[in-house]
Amino acid sequence: MIKQAFVAALLSLCAWAAQAEIINIDNAELARLAASGVAVIDIRTAPEWRETGVLAGSKLMMFFDEKGQVDAPAWLAQLKTVAKPGQPVILICRSGNRSRAAAQFLTQQTSYKTVYNVTAGINGWVGEGRAVVPVKAVTVACAAGAKC
Repeated sequence: MIKQAFVAALLSLCAWAAQAEIINIDNAELARLAASGVAVIDIRTAPEWRETGVLAGSKLMMFFDEKGQVDAPAWLAQLKTVAKPGQPVILICRSGNRSRAAAQFLTQQTSYKTVYNVTAGINGWVGEGRAVVPVKAVTVACAAGAKC
């Protein structure tokens, strides 16, 4: 009886994990998904947003702070104001590394099932000559001084 319960729990966990997915995307797919309404979350730091600009319509939610720390509960609370668990999200950072880490966190530790990672990050976007807007034109989802 205990063995059957253990096997059932293990199968349920495997089925749940199989449903969560990180999908690496390029800039063309980013543009298509963003145009279809999938939320774009820029997880870089404020100095990075100011340096390069940001994608129009993206939500600015720093995942790692300047010291490399994460306040996961605060960040998730911010994310839930933009995309509810179960809705797809697109994560972008400078080069695709931090967004991949954040995507892994979302798919492994939360109920977000479809997380898109922009593999070339904002550097790739800008490198292709695609449009960005100054950060002052976008509302930052994190209050100044707050971790998110």
